[in-house]
Amino acid sequence: MTLIKRFWPAMLGGVLGAITGWSYWAFVGCSSGSCPITSNPFISTLYGAFVGILLAGTLKK
Repeated sequence: MTLIKRFWPAMLGGVLGAITGWSYWAFVGCSSGSCPITSNPFISTLYGAFVGILLAGTLKK
């Protein structure tokens, strides 16, 4: 089994999570800058990707 076939759910979850994290920063965000996750687009995107990977791991057979 190749790595891509084995880890495609986690990769897809990471990409979708990153898009969701960036979208949350762009459309909701934190205007004061005091929010640790949503005030920085880089951190928000990484956090979203991490959560997406974790959620994709729960969907395995």
